[in-house]
Amino acid sequence: MASEDLKTQVPVEENGTKEEEKNGNLASASNENGDSSYVSSVIQKEDEEGEEETKEAAKKKKKKNKSKKKKESPKQTDPPSIPVVDLFPSGEFPEGEIQQYKDDNLWRATSEEKREVERLEKPMYNSVRQAAEVHRQVRKFMKSIVKPGMLMTDLCETLENTVRKLISENGLQAGIAFPTGCSLNWVAAHWTPNSGDKTVLQYDDVMKLDFGTHIDVAFNPMFDPLLEASREATNTGIKESGIDVRLCDIGAAIQEVMESYEVEINGKVFQVKSIRNLNGHSIGPYQIHAGKSVPHS
Repeated sequence: MASEDLKTQVPVEENGTKEEEKNGNLASASNENGDSSYVSSVIQKEDEEGEEETKEAAKKKKKKNKSKKKKESPKQTDPPSIPVVDLFPSGEFPEGEIQQYKDDNLWRATSEEKREVERLEKPMYNSVRQAAEVHRQVRKFMKSIVKPGMLMTDLCETLENTVRKLISENGLQAGIAFPTGCSLNWVAAHWTPNSGDKTVLQYDDVMKLDFGTHIDVAFNPMFDPLLEASREATNTGIKESGIDVRLCDIGAAIQEVMESYEVEINGKVFQVKSIRNLNGHSIGPYQIHAGKSVPHS
């Protein structure tokens, strides 16, 4: 009987052990599940915090970009309409193209005396640079629209209206320096169409467009050497210029470069010649011709 009871008890004990093990396994499983759910919640929380930080960073970056955009200077429109003074809020205008001294004039770049004289003129130079920037932008615009078939009056009115906008026209303080010159072919300078003039720009015309800054316009590539001669002679004159320089020396250098060019027109070669009685000249406030001339021989 004892052995039978033992036998009947063993399975009970075994069963009990198995149940305990089973219950224990279930408990551990539930603990594991509990731990995993806790880990999941922590990860989720961290993800949410990370998203919030990303959103905050994006907001800050957006605000920073907005502030940068607010600080940026306005861009010029096409066609130009924004006054140049609004494009440079600091009031300092760009120097533009620099022509370096050369040869006998190199000492002007290193002379402390000459440098000091230049520094004293800085306020006046800044005003000149403002006008130069207006002329530069108007010149670029006009080159993009001038074409054969245009009425000369329309060309001049477009140019002058653009100058008025960009210079912020203000009576005698700012505006057009003089009527636009648009001399054609054998007319060297100072021709301006009157109201009602019906002259039309032609393909084979060579035009000298003068509104305080000089540009040359020609459509036929046959005249390219002539335009190149004019451009290089102008740059040479700038390089040779400087305080105390002799005007006759500037004129001689310009003439030498100008007359080193040739132009072939309809199979015949012509040497480019300077116009003897048409000289460069100084300008001053409210004076188109301010007294000094740059002569040619």
